[in-house]
Amino acid sequence: MGASFRLSVHEVLEPDHENSQASLVINIFIIGLIIANVCAFILETDASLFLQYGQFFIRFEEISIGIFTIEYGLRLWSCVEDPLYERPIIGRLHWMVTFYAVIDFLAVAPFYLPLVVPVDLRVLRIMRLFRIFRILKLGRYTSSLSLMKKVVLEKKSDLLITLFVLLIILILASSGMYYAENAAQPEKFSSIPESMWYSVSTLSTVGYGDIYPVTPQGKVLASAIALLGIAFFALPAGIITSGYIELTNERKKHRTDTERENIHNRNDMDSDNHENGFICEYCGKLNKPR
Repeated sequence: MGASFRLSVHEVLEPDHENSQASLVINIFIIGLIIANVCAFILETDASLFLQYGQFFIRFEEISIGIFTIEYGLRLWSCVEDPLYERPIIGRLHWMVTFYAVIDFLAVAPFYLPLVVPVDLRVLRIMRLFRIFRILKLGRYTSSLSLMKKVVLEKKSDLLITLFVLLIILILASSGMYYAENAAQPEKFSSIPESMWYSVSTLSTVGYGDIYPVTPQGKVLASAIALLGIAFFALPAGIITSGYIELTNERKKHRTDTERENIHNRNDMDSDNHENGFICEYCGKLNKPR
């Protein structure tokens, strides 16, 4: 009885079980609650709104924390129904360090920590920012975000190489700007670390204008840095985009092959097909014999 109930809880909480009406209702409710929490977090930063509706924000936060805590506890309890985490202790510990489990934990931990450990009010204010992590919980319920996570994991080696190259360019650019501009602007390019701010803003093509070169060699170097920024900062986006397109096409191909296989099996199992016609495996239409 306990094992079957735990399996039912697991199937209800996992959005993969779309055939369950209870799972659909629970997941829609959690999605709505996450969105409402993010909106409340944004609105309560307005001093006039918080002054007027502060009690509502506080009560809504307490109710949300209670629901998210129950959700986390039920997921931790029922995760052993997944073959990946079937061992009672090791499996649950393994589940607790997965991406979405960590997000779920960060969504509720800042509320309970001050009850256990005395925390300075300034630290508490910073910790409350962790509430924004609740928006990442939506990734569990959105196939597109799950696909994006898979893309990043599959392309992580390419992304790491690109980031390593960007780091080298940043160091070289900062060093060059320091030696080109230090004599003319010692207060703005006082060291290589200080020059990194200019290099980052230029490589990212933002260019705030608060720091800029005045020497001829500095202007030439700044132009080269700006052109490199356009080229190299587009690389990670290109890698992720190509990976996303590849996985999307693979999913479409897999879905099409599955549909064709189902139609083919249906044709084989239908004994009346020779009289009534066959279902086309490519278009899904019924082709009647002449």
